Amino acid sequence: MKKHLLLFAFSALALTSCEDDNVQGYEMDMLKGEWKTVTTEIISGKDNTTVLKAATPTGCNIKSTTEFRTDYYTSYTSFSGVGADCTSQKTEGTYTYSNEDKLLVTKYNNDSENPYKVIILSNTELKLMQMFGNVDYNGDMVIDYTYTTYKR
Repeated sequence: MKKHLLLFAFSALALTSCEDDNVQGYEMDMLKGEWKTVTTEIISGKDNTTVLKAATPTGCNIKSTTEFRTDYYTSYTSFSGVGADCTSQKTEGTYTYSNEDKLLVTKYNNDSENPYKVIILSNTELKLMQMFGNVDYNGDMVIDYTYTTYKR
């Protein structure tokens, strides 16, 4: 009886760990590709719903992209300039992703690690909450958070 119970326990453990690997792989597959910033919002930390400031990319900045690959490579290509005179600059780095914590940490070359909480991850939308450098934007003594929404 003990052998059967022990076998059952190991089987349950193996199935659970495989399920986590499958979820991690599935989410990494959804994350891969090029993403364009749609909006950046500062949300009140007091109620986590009130939008204090919203911005959408304009001009050359509309062309900027963030790329993720399944080999943990990431890049950010920023576009700047005026009118049709756009110039680009590419920054490369690595990232880690935990599907359990929904934590995405980017580390671009010559920069420190930057953690984000993944709020939405689908085939067409990615919404991240910035977990660093947040400040009290509206003066209510509560830290407010920056959210960035990306689309394919």
